[in-house]
Amino acid sequence: MVDPNAIAALKIYPPIGVARVGNAQGADDYVIGPEVIGGAPTLPGTTPEQPARFVEDFRTASGEIKRQAARFRIYAHMKDGSVQEVTAASAKIEWRVTIANLKAGWYDFNQAMDLGALSHNALQRNRELVSPDARWKLDITPAPKSITGQTAGPIRLDDGAFWGSPVYLGELRTDGDGRLIFLGGNGVSQPFRRGIRPLTFANNPGWHDDVSDGPVRAQVTFPGRAPIDAEPGYVCVTPPNYAPGLFGLVTMDDVVREVFYDKGWIPRPVKTSFTNDVLPVFQRLTGLQWVNHGLFVVHGFGSPLDVQNPQVVAKLNDGSPTNAAWRTAALALFRDPGAGGALIEDQIPQIFGDAVDEFFGNPPKPTNSLLAVTKTQYAHLKRWAAGTFEAEGSSNTPAQPQDFFALPPEVQVAHLERAPLHDCLGGPFHPAMEMTWVMRIPLMWTSAYRLKILPGEQPARQDFGSTLTPAVCTGANGPHDGVAAGCLTRFLGVPWQTDHTSCNSAADYFPSTFLSMPTFWGARAPDQVLADGNYLRAAAIVPLGEATQQQTFKHLMNRVDWLRDIRGNDYYDRLSNMIAEWSELGMVLPVKSAPASLPVQDVRVEQGRTDNGVPIDVTTDPKYHAVENIESLFSQQAMAGLAQRRAARTTTPPPKRTYRQGEI
Repeated sequence: MVDPNAIAALKIYPPIGVARVGNAQGADDYVIGPEVIGGAPTLPGTTPEQPARFVEDFRTASGEIKRQAARFRIYAHMKDGSVQEVTAASAKIEWRVTIANLKAGWYDFNQAMDLGALSHNALQRNRELVSPDARWKLDITPAPKSITGQTAGPIRLDDGAFWGSPVYLGELRTDGDGRLIFLGGNGVSQPFRRGIRPLTFANNPGWHDDVSDGPVRAQVTFPGRAPIDAEPGYVCVTPPNYAPGLFGLVTMDDVVREVFYDKGWIPRPVKTSFTNDVLPVFQRLTGLQWVNHGLFVVHGFGSPLDVQNPQVVAKLNDGSPTNAAWRTAALALFRDPGAGGALIEDQIPQIFGDAVDEFFGNPPKPTNSLLAVTKTQYAHLKRWAAGTFEAEGSSNTPAQPQDFFALPPEVQVAHLERAPLHDCLGGPFHPAMEMTWVMRIPLMWTSAYRLKILPGEQPARQDFGSTLTPAVCTGANGPHDGVAAGCLTRFLGVPWQTDHTSCNSAADYFPSTFLSMPTFWGARAPDQVLADGNYLRAAAIVPLGEATQQQTFKHLMNRVDWLRDIRGNDYYDRLSNMIAEWSELGMVLPVKSAPASLPVQDVRVEQGRTDNGVPIDVTTDPKYHAVENIESLFSQQAMAGLAQRRAARTTTPPPKRTYRQGEI
């Protein structure tokens, strides 16, 4: 039990929790967001809690996408320096949450406003649809809600409205220990009246969605004691993660740590560990092979930088002088974040940057039109290239994330600070998938990982004049000098689906490009994926031995367009289809019981595609059967069963969309 007399401070963790929308409607159709750095979401109701890894963990049997919940806890920082969790067993905990969706009443996103001369002024969204005295109709601001007790709720946050129409933004629950379970919206995006089509990636007049953000507060009352207000946390509701378990080369955690280093809140690293600082960079690059074809070619299996290959890892971990030339050459591949000047396009990462608009212009292009690793990541790579790093074991198997409940409390809080942000992308911020460039504004923070949450329960101030300038946006007394409900998500695309389906790989923008890179946000919204049909055929024939090797590789090297199910006659059709059918897109996930003889580890396959709620079964496609028939020639037994297989097959359903010649 926690001794109230020994408490120095009570704090809510995580300081920033991340929830994600989903359209599954069942009471238990959700996962809990990652609570250890690099860990998986977990499945509620399992003891001990089990990681969510496979398609059935993230989707219902009918293909709906489950929401991701953010779970909040109270920890007591004791006077002796120790840490203890406070649960309903030792105190009454009353949670109070204030959220808002302020996108439609905010300002246009043009470009990040901290890019100096590349930044632009922004006009108010919906300026031609709403008079100045009626802009409040655009802000979705449900009343603050409270919850207390064990296994309580749900308490719905559904009394906010857009243009007079109620909008459900989520709900509050508690678990058996009195921790807060926050669930966000269902991914619903609508215009204020029928017939208004989306026209662009970020600033669509008359539209709203149901993401949100805002402070999480708690009052803790120990028996016989006066209530104590815990240091607040914050929740941010984001779009779905279509590739759980993959991470951006630069995470949001990497981004905010640069702010904290500059402020002196955490010490800047002066030593480099291969396992903790170098290998993760290359692991993230290799992981992107499952979401972008170009990145598969340059970083995927068979590449000189494929860290699923033990020999590659051993070479990366070799700090000897004889390997110095190779390490130096590998460092030269990376874009230096402090180089300035003109862009060197053939460096890595092949990911668009904040100033991506300039990438489409004439040379010279600025360096930040493509992404770079952070200053700290680059410093680690420089020490690695120089051989001044701590070399550890050369296993190519990533260290397994620890069991959260097995960690001591002081380690738990360290993971809770970073894990939710590690699972979010740190660029490009144009505007972003989850949280945007405003996370780099020092005025938003009060200490490492703690936002400067403004007092009171009013939503964030919206009116900074008809035009918002970069100086006002980033300066003292501006919209990001502290945070309030709605502050973190309002610069994002409205609705989020139009941004997801507009920001793709180079294959969409430059049809004659050699490879489909750079990419935008492949680790969250894929570009090209390994289709389930190709995986199933590879898995079926690879056990037959060497004779099938080349055919197996053909399947494993094929990639298909992730957006193929929602593309229409033109870009505007695609925007509309994405808003209506976002939940029917596939998710890139591991497969259970993959054959050990597959020539690549940790295979991640697009799974869970649906058509109007009906799972799409690729094995009913006649073309799949044609491949299966031919590949049966590898096996005498399979050849003999061809007639029986044909007799047992059912008629394939019609394709989701069909076009006739001349229609596209």
